[in-house]
Amino acid sequence: LTGVLDDCLCDIESIDDFNTFKIFPKIQKLQERDYFRYYKVNLKRPCPFWADDGHCSIKDCHVEPCPESKIPVGIKAGSSNKYSKAANNSKELEDCEQANKLGAVNSTLSNQSKEAFIDWARYDDSQDHFCELDDERSPDAQYVDLLLNPERYTGYKGPSAWRVWNSIYEENCFKPRSVYRPLNPLAPSRGGDDGESFYTWLEGLCLEKRVFYKLISGLHASINLHLCANYLLEETWGKPRWGPNVKEFTRRFDPIETKGEGPRRLKNLYFLYLIELRALSKVAPYFERSVVDLYTGNGHEDAESKALLLDIFRDTKSFHMHFDEKSMFAGDKKGAKSLKEEFRLHFKNISRIMDCVGCDKCRLWGKLQTQGLGTALKILFSEREIKSLPENSPSKGFQLTRQEIVALVNAFGRLSTSIRELQNFKVLLRQTR
Repeated sequence: LTGVLDDCLCDIESIDDFNTFKIFPKIQKLQERDYFRYYKVNLKRPCPFWADDGHCSIKDCHVEPCPESKIPVGIKAGSSNKYSKAANNSKELEDCEQANKLGAVNSTLSNQSKEAFIDWARYDDSQDHFCELDDERSPDAQYVDLLLNPERYTGYKGPSAWRVWNSIYEENCFKPRSVYRPLNPLAPSRGGDDGESFYTWLEGLCLEKRVFYKLISGLHASINLHLCANYLLEETWGKPRWGPNVKEFTRRFDPIETKGEGPRRLKNLYFLYLIELRALSKVAPYFERSVVDLYTGNGHEDAESKALLLDIFRDTKSFHMHFDEKSMFAGDKKGAKSLKEEFRLHFKNISRIMDCVGCDKCRLWGKLQTQGLGTALKILFSEREIKSLPENSPSKGFQLTRQEIVALVNAFGRLSTSIRELQNFKVLLRQTR
């Protein structure tokens, strides 16, 4: 996989080098920090589109939440002292499902900004959201330690999994029913088409709709890469061994086995990486303000976490081949606004489809990565608001919740890992030839 990506002026080799030597080591360290490892999610929301066909009963589908008793009272959603530092000194921090410390976090702002939270609560920013957000106050919403529930192959597959992706592609990617995606098992036999009619249709779309399809395809490719790289290779005496599965990788991405479709999927992964990288560089001013504090109650760790995050932002800004999002929604104002709203609603629908995933672990990571991408899109379309942020008080024009920040960083971390794993598979493939 080499060369320049479509719809931008960036080449794959530059992204590989930049990710391997600058981004990947730092984003890995950041994801391990207390602020970013705990994510609050509701895995019990019903599927809004079809009757639930039962949850995956495979043990690897299970997600182990942090018990409520282990969560310090100061960070519980809806608690009156949600932002209190004292709560983080509680003895209940002792452990969370074998983790050394909990330190789950619920505030992005230091104590000096408490008075602004009342204003924030009144501010309805639903128009900016690209995702259907979980209600953190729901009794079904629970904190999950992402490090103890890694994304990997669980055995969840077949009609249930296919229906989720099919619904995403067929109903939410601006595609007419008469155009079939390559390798779609539900498509009628097309003779020697090999998907060319699909790509003729795709090239005929406006840039925005083409970008939308590539983002979804890139997300799909990234998730598939994680499953191939963290596959259950064997289980002896109840001890599982996880690792890269070259055969599975080949089945999903090899040019011959996928009739040329695999490399296109991987190119879309790189395209998605560029979009989220661009969002990180754009949101840097939001975090560079002294008023924003990655608050966990541990002052020393909070300062280190913020320093590491700002270091990553410096790297993202140094990248010299960013995607130019100004080329999107640049037509006449009325048409551009209408298209942007259509774009947002389609993506919001996809975030709702994630509640139809039958495997809890797949649902967790699907929701997180969708929310991360939705947050990236929200950032890219809020450049003016970010530029006009006040230095010493929270903004009413643009804000990120802790959930959005955790999702943004972890979703980009997943893409960074995907591109790193792709390098590993290249080495493994050379060794098997």
